[in-house]
Amino acid sequence: MAVEVYKGAVDKGLEGVVACTTAVSSIVDATLCYRGYTIEDLAANATFEEVIWLLWNNEHPTKDQSEKLMKELSESAVLSDQTISFLNTLPVKDVHPMAWLRSAVSALSLWDNNSQDLSKENQRAVGVRLMSKMPTLVSFFHRKREGKNFVQPKPGKTMAWNFMYMLSGEEPNPEAVKVMDTCLTLHADHELNCSAFSTRVTASSLSDIYSAITSGIGSLKGPLHGGANEQVMRMLFEIGEEDKAAAWVENALANKVKIMGFGHRVYKNGDPRAKILKSMSKSLSESTGNAKWYKISDIIEQAVVSQKGLLPNVDFYSATVYYSMGIPMDMFTPIFAVSRTSGWLAHAYEQYDNNRIYRPRGEWTGKVGQHWN
Repeated sequence: MAVEVYKGAVDKGLEGVVACTTAVSSIVDATLCYRGYTIEDLAANATFEEVIWLLWNNEHPTKDQSEKLMKELSESAVLSDQTISFLNTLPVKDVHPMAWLRSAVSALSLWDNNSQDLSKENQRAVGVRLMSKMPTLVSFFHRKREGKNFVQPKPGKTMAWNFMYMLSGEEPNPEAVKVMDTCLTLHADHELNCSAFSTRVTASSLSDIYSAITSGIGSLKGPLHGGANEQVMRMLFEIGEEDKAAAWVENALANKVKIMGFGHRVYKNGDPRAKILKSMSKSLSESTGNAKWYKISDIIEQAVVSQKGLLPNVDFYSATVYYSMGIPMDMFTPIFAVSRTSGWLAHAYEQYDNNRIYRPRGEWTGKVGQHWN
């Protein structure tokens, strides 16, 4: 039997392959834009709720639209008694936070009677309900494993405020809220990355929103995509002191040990998000008594840049930002998921609006002419 062979097939992560058209976000050289607005502009001037509106609707929200969305997100963030009862049956001991979140998000669809309706109006309504509950779910998991009572969100507060409040059980200070809001904006979308592509592939089959977002979470769970900032913090702990940082880098490079948080598949002239996070890391680490970790990070950056020419990516300084805010290391990726859900939803909506199911082909590299005797 003849086997059709596709010459020029691309392996190694489909690098450089254009898989779809999109107007959600773009990367050109060292510039990241959401719907045409630079990440620097949005981080300095927009709230996360405004960024969500922008990603979903491809327009700058009016004051009324922004306030309406914030109200909807705030009201929908509360977990019902039935949902809480179910979530309490899920194990948390020795459970990966992203594995728990993946299961919890999938389960939410069972209480959403409209989850299978793919009309545009309903998709947006389902998106609001799911987006709003992501911080609530993450904080539920964290407090349950800590043996603490679950804290419901407060009405009328931003997602960043409520997220900090639900994690700690205490009202957050304004500076921490602003930092969290900016971090959520910086991580909201990033063109056709692994998890966005997973989301779109699932949506292309006309499966529901919950299935698409669960696919995104599953992809983000992998250490090659969403877990690098946790590994950065573990690296800093291993180094321990400023005077050991340069020698640690020398030894790592000599032994071909991967230094987490550097380099990027797309950015060759620096990740614009890393520059913003570096400034935040410096001020926040100093104000919270964690200046050592920023200083070690700065020494590592200088050494890696000078010896390898690699620049830090978004994961490198986000590690010290989150740590300085008192967030446990294994919660870094779930926070990433909370933010990125806004972008995943935007990609799912775009896929539904101009859909064709993904069906790539593979280049055959196996045996031919086999016979079963």
